[in-house]
Amino acid sequence: MRESRARHGTAVLAVGVLVALALPGSAPSHAAGGPKPGAAPVNYVPDEPLPTEPTPPQQRLDALGISGYPDRLSVEPGESVKIMASTKAKTFTSTIVRVTHGDADPAGPGVKEQVINDPVNRTYPGVDQRLPLGSYVTVPDGRRLRPEDGFTITAWIAPSTIPGSPYNRTALKRTPVGTPRAQGLVTKWSEADKRGYGLFIDETGATALRIGAETVSTGVKLRPWAPAMGGPEMYFSKNVRPQHVNNSGWYFVAASFDAKSHEVTVTQRPVSTLPDDSGATVTKRIGGDLRNSKDPLLMAAYWNRSGDDHPAGFYNGKIEAPALYDKAFGKRELDAAAKGDRSARPSAAWDFSRHMSGDRVSSTGSRSLDGRAVNLPVRALTSHDWDRKTMNYNQDPKQWGAMYFHEDDLGDAAWKPSFTWKVPKDARSGVYAARLNADGKDYHVTFVVRPKKRTAKIAMLVPTLTYLAYGQTGGTMSQYSDHADGSGYVYSTHRRPIENLRSLATGPKGEGRPWGFEADTHIFDWLETKKYNVDYITDHDVDREGRKILDGYQTVITGTHPEYIATTEFEAVKGWLNDGGRLMYLGGNGFYWVTAIDNTRNYTELRRHDGTEAWQAAPGEYYQNTDGEYGGLWRFRGTPPQELLGVGFSAQGFGHPSGFAFYNEPFDRSDASYTEAGAWVFEGVSKKKGIGDGLPSLQSPGGPMGEEIDRVDYALGTPANAIVLGTSQRFGEQYMHVVEEINTSALFEGGDTNPMVRGDITLIHYPNGGAVFSAASMVWSGQFFHNNYNNDMTRITENVLNKFTSGAPLPGTG
Repeated sequence: MRESRARHGTAVLAVGVLVALALPGSAPSHAAGGPKPGAAPVNYVPDEPLPTEPTPPQQRLDALGISGYPDRLSVEPGESVKIMASTKAKTFTSTIVRVTHGDADPAGPGVKEQVINDPVNRTYPGVDQRLPLGSYVTVPDGRRLRPEDGFTITAWIAPSTIPGSPYNRTALKRTPVGTPRAQGLVTKWSEADKRGYGLFIDETGATALRIGAETVSTGVKLRPWAPAMGGPEMYFSKNVRPQHVNNSGWYFVAASFDAKSHEVTVTQRPVSTLPDDSGATVTKRIGGDLRNSKDPLLMAAYWNRSGDDHPAGFYNGKIEAPALYDKAFGKRELDAAAKGDRSARPSAAWDFSRHMSGDRVSSTGSRSLDGRAVNLPVRALTSHDWDRKTMNYNQDPKQWGAMYFHEDDLGDAAWKPSFTWKVPKDARSGVYAARLNADGKDYHVTFVVRPKKRTAKIAMLVPTLTYLAYGQTGGTMSQYSDHADGSGYVYSTHRRPIENLRSLATGPKGEGRPWGFEADTHIFDWLETKKYNVDYITDHDVDREGRKILDGYQTVITGTHPEYIATTEFEAVKGWLNDGGRLMYLGGNGFYWVTAIDNTRNYTELRRHDGTEAWQAAPGEYYQNTDGEYGGLWRFRGTPPQELLGVGFSAQGFGHPSGFAFYNEPFDRSDASYTEAGAWVFEGVSKKKGIGDGLPSLQSPGGPMGEEIDRVDYALGTPANAIVLGTSQRFGEQYMHVVEEINTSALFEGGDTNPMVRGDITLIHYPNGGAVFSAASMVWSGQFFHNNYNNDMTRITENVLNKFTSGAPLPGTG
């Protein structure tokens, strides 16, 4: 769930920055070693502030030499997958490979992949493709958007990046929030041509109208709206941390122009019950005329030059109910509009509370004026007049009429395909990649080849929803990242290069700590080495096909961290288990966050709140716009993981009293493990206590229990028939009880004093022969590779897999 950093023996417990470990130059894995002597304690916080202006995402991506992504994450034999690639090199080569081990750590098996001979394995011309960052709404040009006699633009806004404001500064922001720049609100404006009109926040942070060569500003800086509680990048900031809700940041803004008198009025009016001196109205006569533009109207941006493919001047913050009138308003009409009175009929107006599940932006009048939301601005957000009583937008959508825009949003990189690979009809199911190489630098574009029809008794469930949650592009854009204004990323799209969804993500020598995909390849290679016949399917496949894709498999295996689960998948797995399916949960902190997938299955949505998390959504914004469901933790939907798996997230920690970060623990067998129902799991295992102690690990050392661990809890739904096979040895104080289970502040939440801080290896039985084996630890498979996959950890796991897949009744079930 959360990550820490360790570099050169210094450990920094930076809550929520887990994804950094999957990039080169992060924490060493120390596969064969123990605690490093002389290391700083894990709660060390540096005296010097972290860098305030890190490398921009595009620059970080460029530094890789080449990058790319597939048009889909899962493909069947006989279907095609498009590969988008970008490099500044003149040429690049591509080779299709089937990946079994993606971790280059020299202590382990190294990268293992099988080349697939195909005509697409050749040299291609290099193409430099950019990240088109920034969300906005675009509305096609139309007569109603080209007023002749004058106009008035109105909207409610909650701007989050006002130049010079301390409330927006985060420790790791991408662009300096205080940098003066214009932000478009509602514009039909070309900056280079000085053509059209536009309502802006100007370089000083005040509301302004641009028309011709003139800019009329109120000259009074707006107060920033503080977004929901910021994420991990706020933790080391010495500046003010955003709060949950700040209503003083909402404004009614308007600008009018009278073509006859050339009189302009610009106003900004705080929407607040508290004293606020940031309101202002300015009236000025200008000399120029209105020269209309035929470019599309934009919200949250403006055109730098007429005819550009991508806008500029992106706005950060909420916009609600923008409207355009074909006449200049006087004071009385502005007063009425500020109160929500629409008796003066607009020539164009938009209601963001309608059609919130997709990218359609509905016009309140002619459908010809419907707009399209680009790059995933956040929808289903509270309006300026939200009553703070209604919490579910499905009950009264009108109160959720705001849309939240960010300068660093991305919904689709929209790169052009470099080539298309048609998967051979006889292709073996597995994880594949287009291995791109430019000037000696490799980048694996990863995807799964699922079976056209079931070919095995075992399915490997590849956790693509978790990969998207942690997926980084240019060091950001994961659902653990902060936007430039300090708010968290609600959406994550697969239509972009994801740096940590690939082999060698931790570098060509395995310099970093494997997380997510690389860690899961430890399981893939164990299955391949032991010659198990396995089909590979993804979270996205289960969401699309539901229960039927699981039917027929006797055993399904999870990855190391299946944290993010959509409703269809949760229900499919539960139904399959009740009908006799057997699940091997080989991870920790699984089935934790409710995750929504949009109808196109291109992106996921999270509404984080009240959990062990990287950021928190604002009150009233817990329902997902893509499907209308309540977001957050599955436990708060009445279905905690314990009910499904027997165990659920209990604690996390990335340290040890010795001061060495990422130190785990072995486990001891329980009394129940010696009964008929449990003894078979440990056949051939050499130890009774301290199992896994001393074995090297490709993840983190000390034992197979650690980082994020799960426990049995009967009050949370663990079935009465649960067999606790083993329990982790006691953790140190660096392992902390999950916050959703802490009801009051206390000093006794660490592993050295809290009995809840533990991992329980568990077996539960379902009706009709179904069962779940839960490893209850993220690092369970990190020791698999030792002695060519022949050790106590693989014996335990193979005993379970062989018995599960045999189809025979499990011992002790009668």
